Amino acid sequence: QVQLVESGGGLVQAGGSLLLSCAASGSFSRVDDMGWYRQAPGNQRELVAVISSGGSTNYADSVRDRFTISRDNAKNLVYLQMNSLKPEDTAVYYCNAEIAKVAGPFSFQYWGQGTQVTVSS
Repeated sequence: QVQLVESGGGLVQAGGSLLLSCAASGSFSRVDDMGWYRQAPGNQRELVAVISSGGSTNYADSVRDRFTISRDNAKNLVYLQMNSLKPEDTAVYYCNAEIAKVAGPFSFQYWGQGTQVTVSS
């Protein structure tokens, strides 16, 4: 059973920082892209940042230059360093990964349970 488990959410004042972590566990062959999404109340889930297994990154315009995504391939971990947080960053943050359970060209999307990030003004 593949699982993604997030940690690191919480309450922070505007201008502060938080580090989110996500660990992939279980039996699988490889992990391809890993990323972070967020969903605020009344809004659709949106991409925050994604990183390939080779380290290429992509960010939403709203977080570029404030957030940094990174990963540890050996430990199947992905991180999201969030700096200069704003109240509009308040949301549930979800870890996402494309994981191949067996060797081959196909991988499937998995989601973590989500972690709440609240930024007070």
